[in-house]
Amino acid sequence: MKFNQKNVFISPKATIGKNVRIGDNTVIYDNVEIGDNTTICNDCVIGEPLNTYYTDENYENPTLKIGENSLIRSHCILYAGSSFGKNLSCGHRVTIREFVTTGEHFSIGTLCDIQGYVTFGEYCRLHSNVHIGQQSTIGNFVFIYPYVVFTNDPHPPSSICKGPTIGDYTQIAVHSVILPMVEVGKNCLIGANATVNKNFADDLVIVGSPAKAICAVSEIKSKEKEGVMHYPWMYNFERGMPWEGIGYLEWKNKNLGITTNS
Repeated sequence: MKFNQKNVFISPKATIGKNVRIGDNTVIYDNVEIGDNTTICNDCVIGEPLNTYYTDENYENPTLKIGENSLIRSHCILYAGSSFGKNLSCGHRVTIREFVTTGEHFSIGTLCDIQGYVTFGEYCRLHSNVHIGQQSTIGNFVFIYPYVVFTNDPHPPSSICKGPTIGDYTQIAVHSVILPMVEVGKNCLIGANATVNKNFADDLVIVGSPAKAICAVSEIKSKEKEGVMHYPWMYNFERGMPWEGIGYLEWKNKNLGITTNS
């Protein structure tokens, strides 16, 4: 473990892996588990206690797990009770409340706010300034672009708290609002400024306020490759993806145990 000696506090009940680097003014609370080769930058709070910490004299911090090879940039606050797969990447001033679960290679941009009790799959990407309400469920390889908001109360104020459900590979463009309990299928494209207030099936382009499906994603032509359809996007984009260098189809077949002829 390596860290600068300026105002760093690490609970004796925390577990710190090998080659972990911790910056100045960082606090690590009880029952935090940090994987090997992780970097936590300056002014972070890791394992922030839940509200009951302030009223329950018998309070015990739920375990916070951070997978190996993670990078948490300055001024991030990660609450207790969450679990992050390896290769977590946080921008600056990120807040992630309690009981969030993510797969591996979760990337979250600067000034994002996840309000707790949210599930993400593998390789999800949140760009800057995204807000995710409680009880939302996001699949694998879902990218969420700046200023998107997931809501969770259908008629506020109420006691209902149920966020949207988003299928694998779906892309959600800037300034979209996804309303409570909405279910969006796999491999959809939600256009900029959409207000999604009802369920949608797989493979659709969804635009407008209120949103409607205008065509199949397979009808969108690539602006990079003349005469090629861009969607499903996995066949045309690979930077940072597990199929980088081999192609999506080869990767998919390998995962399914299918052998392709060379």
